[in-house]
Amino acid sequence: MTWEAPMRTALELAANGPATGLNPRVGCVILDAEGRVLAEGWHRGVGTPHAEVDALSKLPEGGARGATAVVTLEPCNHWGHTGPCSIALIEAGVSRVVYGIDDPGHHSGGGAERLREAGVEVIDGVLRDEIHAFLGDWLTAARLGRPYIVVKWASSLDGRAAAADGTSRWITGAAARQRVHEQREASDAIIVGTGTVLADDPSLTARGDAGELLGTQPTPVVVGTRAIPKDAAVFRHPNPVVFEGTHDLHEVVADLHQRGFRRAYVEGGPTLASAFVAAGLVDEYAIYLAPTLIGGPRVALGDIGVETIGEQRRLRIVDVERLGGDLLVRAVPVPAGAPRAADHVPVDVAGADIFPITQEG
Repeated sequence: MTWEAPMRTALELAANGPATGLNPRVGCVILDAEGRVLAEGWHRGVGTPHAEVDALSKLPEGGARGATAVVTLEPCNHWGHTGPCSIALIEAGVSRVVYGIDDPGHHSGGGAERLREAGVEVIDGVLRDEIHAFLGDWLTAARLGRPYIVVKWASSLDGRAAAADGTSRWITGAAARQRVHEQREASDAIIVGTGTVLADDPSLTARGDAGELLGTQPTPVVVGTRAIPKDAAVFRHPNPVVFEGTHDLHEVVADLHQRGFRRAYVEGGPTLASAFVAAGLVDEYAIYLAPTLIGGPRVALGDIGVETIGEQRRLRIVDVERLGGDLLVRAVPVPAGAPRAADHVPVDVAGADIFPITQEG
């Protein structure tokens, strides 16, 4: 039989899991020899059974013997909060495992090899591209040991983030600003520098149209060594503030990874945004463009280490979304040496979701 249909079901099940935190969203379908569904499961977050174990728990003793497990991600091969799913499948008597994409984790990968050594048939790569897009941020975090990092800024069409006197509220309209709050809600952490806190006193919360707090709030992260006033708005955030008293961004993102953050949203000013770009720590850009001209010295991005045109940092546009009179341009870095994208590559201008699309590698 073909495995695309049950794998698509597994992917739908995976979407029930939490989209933040270090654990991936995984779904599993267990089939009998005739392809009938015996059980389904998905991972509900840290400390809960993984998708394979969740599905197996719904079967009686011996109920999975000779069955096929279809799972979106390679079964894990390590002890963490729970035991290895590869061993659970072997002990349950599963005869075949079909999965979509390899686990890139240094400690969790290798489940497919263990299954094969135990005599279990393993088929991989089913719906690989779809699952790669779905797990893009988690794959980056697992592979690189840091969160998936989105750098956001809002600017005029001539690239200015503020007027000459420093005022910047508001360059973009209400629809664009609300989209920012949705992107905040979809992130584990929101990062700013001490300069932004001192200049703007932001609350760093994710809010709805009426100013109400949204259901999920990013943890505020403040980078820098300057002191923050005790009455700063960030201290009234629902989540405790994480202070990173350093300018070493590699140290910062490694610490955020250790704290369990999968996706980070950088919303500081030009200094912090430029530092992330220069350090090569950006996985996605969220650039809000307003149809206005400001001029002057307050550019959205400063020095990023480009001295000559040959050093420019090329991007690939993922989509362009219209938000009232403004545009949201989402783009990802093009690896150095990669060929320039063809001019006819389609761009979705009708609107797209806020979840990241990453490149393999």
